[in-house]
Amino acid sequence: MEFFEIIKKTNFDFLSQRKKAFLLSSSLVALGLFALLMVSLGKANMSVDFTGGLHIHLRFSRQIPVGELREVLREGGIDRAQIQEIRGTTDFFIKTKYEKADPNVEAERVSSVLKSYFGEKDFQILGVTTVGPSVGRELKRNAIIAIVIAVISIVIYIAWRFTFVFGVAATIATFHDVLAVLGIFYVLGKEINILLITALLTIAGYSLTDTIVVFDRIRENMSKLITKFTFEEIINRSINEVLSRTIITSLTTLLAISAILLLGGPVLFDFSLALFLGVVIGTYSSVFVASPLVYVWRRRVL
Repeated sequence: MEFFEIIKKTNFDFLSQRKKAFLLSSSLVALGLFALLMVSLGKANMSVDFTGGLHIHLRFSRQIPVGELREVLREGGIDRAQIQEIRGTTDFFIKTKYEKADPNVEAERVSSVLKSYFGEKDFQILGVTTVGPSVGRELKRNAIIAIVIAVISIVIYIAWRFTFVFGVAATIATFHDVLAVLGIFYVLGKEINILLITALLTIAGYSLTDTIVVFDRIRENMSKLITKFTFEEIINRSINEVLSRTIITSLTTLLAISAILLLGGPVLFDFSLALFLGVVIGTYSSVFVASPLVYVWRRRVL
């Protein structure tokens, strides 16, 4: 059976570009580390999930488009509210920050904005819940623990399947991807929320899978070709052999994410944007970061 090939057999010298790639990646990682520092200091654009705020449960007397509700709140000066529609009902959950204001004042402000547009009889507030900053701190701590456990698991798995050098290289490449996306989001002023953490962990999984495909081919070729070619030639040959697969997989994934990016609405936009950036950066790192790191490490050790 013959398969359709977008890219025919290639023979690119990827390792010769490693210094330029390392320079670019170092900049991305530095940006990501700075963003991580700002997040830990609470100076990034943190969501209600991490800073604390109000959860307001609303019920309307008629069906209200979520876009209309978001526009009403924005025009009323509440432009960073998170709105969740409860499908099949006329209910909504609204999350807002109250970093410095009194929670009761903030709840009254939201109510006044809605009354001025919809009128008192068109909606009712079913409940107001206050989420304190301590809950946000606990969520942030749990998110960091989840990421650390994921990274340690990656090192153990790759070290068991390949060697310690491959494990460290895969971990660095995965960290590189996560930090790059976090740094770009910080520069863009995007909100750091639970959805972004979910996207970052998804990116880590995707990046690792892509890297393992390349590492697998390197391992196979090393067992067959180590007496005929140098280690550098084997790495270049391995990357070229899986290049078509890597690009096709990334493009099809990006097509699916693009659909969410364009049609998913404001709630899913940042989430899908993070995934889009993560897939692009993850594809780049599996070719220009992970394997070159293994080459540099072994060349210095052997």
